[in-house]
Amino acid sequence: MPAPAYEALEARFRRLALLGDASGLLAWDRATIMPKGGADVRTEQLTELGLIRHELITDRALADLLDEAEDGSDTLDAWQRANLSAMRRSWRHANAVPAALYEASTRAGLACEMAWREARPANDFAGLRPLLEEVVRLTRETADAKGDAFDCAPYDALLDQFEPGLRMAEIDPVFEDLAAFLPDFVEDVLAHQASEPAVLPLTGPFPIEQQARLADTMMHTVGFPSDHGRLDVSHHPFSGGTPDDLRITTRYDEADFTSSLMAVLHETGHALYEHNLPARWRHQPVGDALGMAVHESQSLLIEMQVCRSRPFIAYAAPVMRAAFDHDGADAAWQPENLQRHYTRVSRGLIRVDADEVTYPAHVILRYRLERRLISGDLKVSELPAAWAAEMKDLVGIVPPDDRDGCLQDIHWMDGAFGYFPTYTLGAIMAAQLYEAAKRADTNIEPSIGRGDFKPLYAWLNENVHNLGSSLTASEMLSRATGHELDVGAFKSHLKARYLN
Repeated sequence: MPAPAYEALEARFRRLALLGDASGLLAWDRATIMPKGGADVRTEQLTELGLIRHELITDRALADLLDEAEDGSDTLDAWQRANLSAMRRSWRHANAVPAALYEASTRAGLACEMAWREARPANDFAGLRPLLEEVVRLTRETADAKGDAFDCAPYDALLDQFEPGLRMAEIDPVFEDLAAFLPDFVEDVLAHQASEPAVLPLTGPFPIEQQARLADTMMHTVGFPSDHGRLDVSHHPFSGGTPDDLRITTRYDEADFTSSLMAVLHETGHALYEHNLPARWRHQPVGDALGMAVHESQSLLIEMQVCRSRPFIAYAAPVMRAAFDHDGADAAWQPENLQRHYTRVSRGLIRVDADEVTYPAHVILRYRLERRLISGDLKVSELPAAWAAEMKDLVGIVPPDDRDGCLQDIHWMDGAFGYFPTYTLGAIMAAQLYEAAKRADTNIEPSIGRGDFKPLYAWLNENVHNLGSSLTASEMLSRATGHELDVGAFKSHLKARYLN
């Protein structure tokens, strides 16, 4: 039987998790339906809830309970020991940062993100710059403090916030490999595309109401639980809420339905990972998702590996045609043409609209720049020029303005430095996991061709979702696929899809 100290910790961390859930739902409301005039009071609410959580986890009594529980850890089972380890990690992150710095960072991020909503469409980097400079300054302070606590480089400490144990030393060789591989590969793919029949345009407009109905149909095909979630509109697609109250968002363009639909499917992958985490460990650290790289692997497995595949597009084509009242004889709406739309490669400016082949270059760009921002080697005032130079080097094009350059993402505006690498690490994991799933159950791909995702989720639940954070990411990958992180699986997937 667990010692009283451990049981007391579970009670305390349950309170922390419930407060975090409340903050998450307030943040969802802020991004979707909150009137503009509510921004100031919402900043106060979110800051205050964050401070309460910070006070609870930095309470001296909690530190004593951790020490006592660790001394008696031989009475705990494997899940409880993993939970205790995750508790200690959360404690270390929180206690590294003084309350005043935590509050200042929270307020700065909320203010900058709110201002960004107007600065981006107005192409107003100069107006946003002072707010972003303050976010970067406070993030540097936080990184320095956490670097000292974890005995690592400041930027490594930021990475650890999103992916436990992740370090630059693990990322660098992977990103260097991709940066060397992608330029020639993109050229080969573009040449291959040029040799194929031209992609026929999908003629709009595509009314938002019809797009929303199609999105609802497709997210429920994948498995989204209608009694535990909802779909809304925001400036930037995201998945939020709680495992039992899922909130996902997208944004619509009446000239092109394809982007919003894939955004919905991407966020559905995130949401189903949350929903299928182990219910026994709800509101405990060990019951949380296993870092953001694994989280991204679940969304990218659904969006990229599955929903852009030939079997799924063949299933979805008639559903898409019906959603927009198009004739089944129209060549543009045949599966072959729709699949070309969803696998079309081009050098684009916008990360969220990038294809699967060029997307890693967008991530590597941000990784390089944010490391320099945190180290102080790059000033915020130098960001637009540095962005243009990296875009030219990595993607082969230069943005005409800041709106489609350094202002395009929300992440830095609210202080989420260290998040971007998880997108491409997640893409690599997704390739490994889907390959392993199909190898383990040969019925998965044919089932997807019938719109049946149950076999796939049976495998994912057993090998990823139900494990929570009881293993490390490397342990989970090795157990599920037979290998730790393997960029080769991702490159093999790209070659098979885009050069055949």
